Parts: sequence; C-alpha cells; structure tokens
Amino acid sequence: MTGPALRLARPWLEMRFAAPREVLSWTLNRPGFVTADRLLWREVCNADLTPELDVADWLAGELAAQDMTDAPCFLTSRDIRRMVETRVTVDQVTARCVATVGLSNGERIGARRVYDPASWGTINIAVELDLPLARPALIEALSLVAEARTAALVELGPDLETGRITGTGTDCIAVAAPEGEMRFAGLHTAQGEALGRAVHDAVATGTRDWIGERTSS
Repeated sequence: MTGPALRLARPWLEMRFAAPREVLSWTLNRPGFVTADRLLWREVCNADLTPELDVADWLAGELAAQDMTDAPCFLTSRDIRRMVETRVTVDQVTARCVATVGLSNGERIGARRVYDPASWGTINIAVELDLPLARPALIEALSLVAEARTAALVELGPDLETGRITGTGTDCIAVAAPEGEMRFAGLHTAQGEALGRAVHDAVATGTRDWIGERTSS
C-alpha cells in the first residue's frame, strides 16, 4: 500500500485523482478524451495473454470483476511494485507522474525488429496536471510526455541492433487535468516544464532500475 492517492494491490495499481479529470490516452479500454477519477495498471504475464486471446474482452472482464470499468487501464508485464512516482512544481503548477518501465520489446524509431509476442515489455506513463487545461493543451501535453520519455531513453539506453532505443512497441500514455481554458502546454510554459521534468525523471529512474536488474542477474 502506498499513499492515499496511489494504491498498489497486485496485480492492480490505482492512481486516484482528487476530483474527476479529463483524460487523454490510447488505453485499450477507454481511449481518447474521457472523464475519470483514476487510472489503473493491470500487471500481466505470458500465461494471461495467450496468442489466441481477445485482450480487449479479457481486460473488460477483469475490470468488471473489480467494478472498475470507468477507469482507463494500462497493461504491463513489469512488476508494478517497481513503479516510479515523481512530482515537480514550477511556478505553482504541479505535475505528478506515475510510470512503469519495461524495455524487453524496445524499438528504435523508424526501424522495426522481429517481434517476439512472448517478450512483453512496455512503458506506461500517466501524468496529472493541477492546472485546468483545454483539449488542445492536453494534446500538446501528450506530445511532451512522449518527448520526455524518449529523451530519457536516448540518454540511458539500452542499444539495439537498430540503434539506441527510443520506446517500445506497446508504450501507452495518459495525461489528465481539470477542464479549463488554458490552450497551451508547450516547452515555454510552466506546465510544459513541470510535466517534462516529472516524466523524464520517472522514466530515467525506471530505465536505470530495469537495466540494473538485468546487469545483476
């Protein structure tokens, strides 16, 4: 169990918001713009996701069994106890990031390796901003999350036969904020700085952890 806003009960991790937020993501169960008061992670293993499985139906059943169908949900094979949480405040704007980082199906942008369906590994990143944002700003914020993720990977590795890793084939991102009128969340803004640093630091920490586990094994 973590703090009141983050609950870990394996195989579930719940990131709860203080109030309902507008969320933008491409999660399997609730993609696009939705309203939610939490985000979820469901830890999985190869035995859960067999080749013939309809993953969307399976996840819907898992969420229904927990009475959590309202929440956008990430899937990850990463041990969710290895999640990373960061908070950064810039000019009174706070970004809170929760990330799980697994790199076993890593890719280099613009290239593609032979994909092993048994090699699950993904980077799932959720960011909550406390500044009310309009939808254009949420879209811009999502692009900054991807940029910060890739910046951390380019700095730390690992290297693939196609070049330095820039993400995985199954990454997913969700950004959340109160609904508002602010239309911008770029690199020149306090919200962009706070978000970018929170995501970069979380992914960097998660990447170091992942690499360190494999180096020591």
